[in-house]
Amino acid sequence: QVQLAESGGGLVHAGDSLKLSCAASGGTSRQYVMAWFRQAPGKEREFVAAIWWDSGNTYLPDSVKGRFTISRDNVLNTMYLQMDELKLEDTAMYYCAATLQPVVTIVHPYQYPYWGQGTQVTVSL
Repeated sequence: QVQLAESGGGLVHAGDSLKLSCAASGGTSRQYVMAWFRQAPGKEREFVAAIWWDSGNTYLPDSVKGRFTISRDNVLNTMYLQMDELKLEDTAMYYCAATLQPVVTIVHPYQYPYWGQGTQVTVSL
């Protein structure tokens, strides 16, 4: 069973930066893909970024590309999300997710069986 623990959320001003971390532990197999999702009140969970663990290849949607960067540390078994130029609309609970198997569509939450508890990011004026 894989446990995921997010950290690094907080209250920042628009234009500021924030770096989230997601530490993975407990699994006997290494994660295949890890991803970040976010969910604002009253909205569906939204895909933010994904990284293929072995290759380090990444994918980010246009909504965050150029502002957010996803990375991982193989030694620490930790994934990161560097968020720059934060906007009001980035306010949400941010979750990390993982799967040990190849996925068909990385942007769909149901592809990921393992989830963290979330860390809140609030962007104010």
